[in-house]
Amino acid sequence: MPRTVQQKVDTAALDGIAALVGDSPLLEIHYRIDGQPRRVYAKYDTMNMTGSVKDRMAAHIVRSGYASGELKPGDSIVEASSGNTGISFAAVGRAMGHFIRIYMPDWLSQERVLLMHNFGAEVIPVSKAQGGFTGSIEMAEAYAAENENVFLPRQFDNPANIEAHELTTGPEIERQLAMFDRQADAFVAGVGTGGTVMGVSRYLRRDGRTVRAHPLEPANSPTLSTGHKVGQHRIQGISDEFIPSILKLNELDHVVDAWDGDSILMAQGLCHTLGLAVGISSGANIIGAMRLVEQMGTDATVVTILPDSNKKYLSTALCHAEPPRDDYITPNIKLDHFTAVR
Repeated sequence: MPRTVQQKVDTAALDGIAALVGDSPLLEIHYRIDGQPRRVYAKYDTMNMTGSVKDRMAAHIVRSGYASGELKPGDSIVEASSGNTGISFAAVGRAMGHFIRIYMPDWLSQERVLLMHNFGAEVIPVSKAQGGFTGSIEMAEAYAAENENVFLPRQFDNPANIEAHELTTGPEIERQLAMFDRQADAFVAGVGTGGTVMGVSRYLRRDGRTVRAHPLEPANSPTLSTGHKVGQHRIQGISDEFIPSILKLNELDHVVDAWDGDSILMAQGLCHTLGLAVGISSGANIIGAMRLVEQMGTDATVVTILPDSNKKYLSTALCHAEPPRDDYITPNIKLDHFTAVR
């Protein structure tokens, strides 16, 4: 597909994108565990531009790239992604007239590939034999080295990823919690790049405030806890084979985990019972928040994020029966209802 080359940054288009990203609702989710009432709070980021939290990062990195001069009109945007980031850069990049090339492991959901194609991106599948996710990153870097006018967002290394959440997600959580007359005691989020948990924690902890911040990983594949890739899991978008450089575990509290099967059951429950259109990582994050409530006390205000929608998982285990296990939390949960503010 030929590029659309522009001579200057279209600030009106940038502002239009910004209007479609962020200010997502905050949900107060009421549930019972073993019959006892509880609540957790969650940002419903499926309402962003392409339906995922990654729109925040993509919009901010593009704007920051223009401001620094690293990204220029007519450049190609090339990134390695497990799906949502690629979709976000495809939409934001094409809206700004850029050619988009995404390297992605070939075992992820077909819906992700189709969405990127639909947004006009070129998608390069990368097999396990070619290096999987780390291979995708290496191929993106090699492409940029061999071609001119290429912008690499480098989502796993770019401080602007953290800034996106420090400037938007964190302030939104604080403002919206005040509508419930609450203040955050803890925040938990699954780690893909680590940008969400790092950015939100830095905002909520500013001026020395005491707020716990927990990264979450699949119990099946505890990369953060072990320091290296181990095991396999079905929670697409988190635990991408390595620990990202922008994730500073020494600045965070202990790692929380969730089994992929438990996460699937929770995501199904959020869809079937509450009508919330969420994916598997949302189920994992809610499990993480529920576990923290049990650890911290029933009145603790624990916040998480619902990163994306169920529409990207229609061909995955999310839409199939998942057997429960005795060590899962979901079989002991009764989801009641939610309220929301914006």
